[in-house]
This record gives sequence, structure tokens and C-alpha cells, in this order.
Amino acid sequence: MEFQTKIILLSFAITIVLAFIIIPILKKLKIGQIERVEGPQSHLKKQGTPTMGGIIMIIVIILVGAAMFIDYFRSTDTGEKQVAQNLLPIIAVTVGFGIIGLIDDLKKLIGKNTEGLKPAYKMIGLLIVSVGFSLYLTEIMHFEPQIYIPLADIYFTFPVWLYVPFVVLVFLSSTNAINLTDGIDGLSTSVTTIILTCLTIISVIFGVKEVTVFGSILIGTCLGFLLFNLYPAKVMMGDTGSLLLGGAIAGIAIYLKMPLLLLIIALVPILETLSVIIQVTYFKKTGNRIFKMAPLHHHFELSGWKENKIVSVFSLVTLVCCALGLIII
Repeated sequence: MEFQTKIILLSFAITIVLAFIIIPILKKLKIGQIERVEGPQSHLKKQGTPTMGGIIMIIVIILVGAAMFIDYFRSTDTGEKQVAQNLLPIIAVTVGFGIIGLIDDLKKLIGKNTEGLKPAYKMIGLLIVSVGFSLYLTEIMHFEPQIYIPLADIYFTFPVWLYVPFVVLVFLSSTNAINLTDGIDGLSTSVTTIILTCLTIISVIFGVKEVTVFGSILIGTCLGFLLFNLYPAKVMMGDTGSLLLGGAIAGIAIYLKMPLLLLIIALVPILETLSVIIQVTYFKKTGNRIFKMAPLHHHFELSGWKENKIVSVFSLVTLVCCALGLIII
């Protein structure tokens, strides 16, 4: 536990140092948030807030991840070397999603619009990274294509041809859900940090050391970033951060063989996603809206809740869901 604490503190410290360096650069380059006109009017004042802050997380993951890889790989212990090798795919898939988000953010900023990458191009990128990850696990690491079924306490084994599309579905769902949750200051970072902490605790319980190491890096960088992302935010994570974190959650859950557990511990991002689906479907059929605005956090925002209250309540719900998840595994 002491070693994990050191990794968290190291990642936390590097994130803070990088934030003090990168945020002024983003300001100078005028890489600022572009608010949607159809979004909450209160958000228009956030126009110009430095965005693309997820690049800080990418750098931390690469720096600390590389240091951990070298440390474990230099060991004379075969098991430690294996941990180093096993770190590679979960680092690569997370950074891969972050880079797709980075390209998306750059397209938005260069074009001065909220569209970014064309959906088809973004989908191709997401498919390449997620399919590559699943094939690396099954074909290179000879990873058993299984998932744990909570409550039933059994593992279900997929045929590889079905496992790959399942993994893709988990990645697409997770990245989309975290992206939708990233609508007010500090919300996505707070909720994600709690989910990642839960998954990291599970990795400790089951002795999956590479996930414990990687999870600790993510927890540290998220906590450091949160200091600059809470209301009023000094920096936004952008799609760079939301895709990175969504990819990290999915990648770790798949690696632990527990993607179904996300239905419990990631309830808040799931509800955010469902609120959009319900809103759009209902509006198309009736011309009316169920929520004042979707995703769900905007509904509460327009109902008079302050941003900090929404973040606190949604984080508390996530904390309870994660506690429940830990109880049932």
C-alpha cells in the first residue's frame, strides 16, 4: 500500500507542476473552451477558459508509466518483468484514446466550432484502438476472454469472435458516457476518480499488480487535475481528457474481467447517457421534453442547483455505488 501511495503522490505532484506550466501556455495560445449556444446560458461566461487540459494527464501517464515500466523491467524477478510487460497495453489504450480526443479538440479549436473530428473518422480511430487492445490481449498475451458476472459469482467465457465486438462496445459506451458527464466544472474528474479508485482497490484484492500501478497513476493525476478543474475551473479537460478517462475505465474493467461491474459503479455516467437517449427519443416522438435539458446534470443546473452541489451529490452517489460494487464482488 505504501508503494501505491508513493505512485499517487508522484503523479499528483507532477500533474500540479505541469498544470502551472501548461495552463498559461494554453491561455497564451488562446486554446479556450467553445460553449454551445444551445447549452445553459450560464456557461457562456466560461467561453475562453483553457481547454484540452487532458494533455496534462497524457504526459503524466507517459512519464510515470515509463518510469514504472523501467523499474519493473530491470528487476531480476520474472514476475516483476511480467508486470512491466502487462502495463504496456493498458497504458497504450488509454493514451490512444487520449490522442484521438486531442485531435478532436484541435479540430474544434482550429475550426472555431463545436463539431471537431467527423463522427466517421472518430469512430474509425476508436475502433482501431479498442480492437487492437482486445486482439493484443487475446493473441499476444493469451488473455482468457472472460467476464465476471456479479452476484452469480461466475465467469463467462466468450469465443474470440464475440469477445472483440463486446470489448469495442464497452469502450464506446464508456468513452461516450464520460464525455457526456464532462459538462460542468469538476464533475467528470470527480466521478471518474472515485470509479478508478474502486477498480484499483479491486486490483489489489485480486492481486493484479499492473492494474494497481496504473490505477494509482490515474488516481494521482486526476486528483491533481481536479484542483484546477473544480468550479470555477481554471482549465477544462476537453475531449482529450474525457476520452482518455473513458478509455482508462473501460480498459481496466476489461483487464480485470469486470466490465459488467461498471453497470453498478459507473451508474452516474450511465444515467447521464440514458437521459440523453430518453430526451432525444421522447422529443422526436412527442415534440416535448422530459428533462429541462440533457445530459442529466444540466437538468439539475436549470432547476437551480449550483455546480458544486451537483458535483457533490453525483460524487456521493458514485461513492455509494462503488461501495456496493466492492461488497458484491
